[in-house]
Amino acid sequence: MNTSLFLGKQALPKFSKCNITKTLHKRFFANVSEESKQQSELFRFESKRQREAVGRIEKIEVKYEGPPEESTLMMNKYLSTPYDCAKHLGEIVANRSAVALVNGETLWHMHKPLEDSCSIQLLHYNIPQPAAVNKTYWRSCSFLLGAVINNCFKDNVNVQLHSFPSPNVRSGSFIYDAQLSLDNWMPTETELRVLSAEMVKFCRQNNPIECLNVDADFALLVFKNNPHKTQQIPSIAASNKGRVTLFKVGHHIDISRGPMITNTSHLGRITIANVFKLNTDIPGGPIYRFQGVSLPYSIVLNHVAYSILENRAKKLNPARIPGLHGVSDEDGSFVKHAVA
Repeated sequence: MNTSLFLGKQALPKFSKCNITKTLHKRFFANVSEESKQQSELFRFESKRQREAVGRIEKIEVKYEGPPEESTLMMNKYLSTPYDCAKHLGEIVANRSAVALVNGETLWHMHKPLEDSCSIQLLHYNIPQPAAVNKTYWRSCSFLLGAVINNCFKDNVNVQLHSFPSPNVRSGSFIYDAQLSLDNWMPTETELRVLSAEMVKFCRQNNPIECLNVDADFALLVFKNNPHKTQQIPSIAASNKGRVTLFKVGHHIDISRGPMITNTSHLGRITIANVFKLNTDIPGGPIYRFQGVSLPYSIVLNHVAYSILENRAKKLNPARIPGLHGVSDEDGSFVKHAVA
């Protein structure tokens, strides 16, 4: 199998490094599907409707706890987000903040409107206890990997995103499981490099990761052409008071409880390390597990240390295998209780 699977109608010719970068960048932008554009438009319309439904604006008191100094901000209920608070505190704080901690106990997406007066901490990658930030980052990497998978294959390869399980940094890789109309695909090193390059270029677009809570009917409308998501949505909604949380980056939309990181620019080094065909009972074609490893832009490792992480990410991630009859995990995926 060669790189003709990816990014357009022709196999990639031989280019210099700079020309390859330019060509893949153009191909990725051109390959966004009409379905993705329609989903994005639905998201935009619903987001606007929810903002307009707020009505009379009420003020809330947000107490910021953290450097450079603690302060109290008057913000707008159901409209202002932790990111809006961060912008009041300065560009450095806004750019480095990955996720908010509300009232000392609830992780909160940076672009999700605050619902009442509260205290917030803005967490970043270099805090003394980064476990919650690392988990948020890993989850976001899986989400972004799904965006790349959904847009990097040629039109004659049918792609249906299935799910990504709860983030487990200790596993050594972030993952996304997707159904492809390829019977026994074993990606070459060149194909893995293409996938890695596509994810790097996508993240360099510096897109914010948006968040929106919707009802189950709206979620089913957004994912009407994805049989896996439409199967998962009723169970997700039933466990979340009838609501489903959608995340959007660029034109790509997916389901997750979140939270996610603030912006794709937070990703630094990225490697898509391996792809495995999984043994599942899901009809419609093989399910493949895409695996990657990444570091935030603010974390620097030498080449030798990073290569150790890459080699570890090449091993099959032990996360639970998707099954036809399963249960929802943290991120709304249908998974079996045990791995065969």
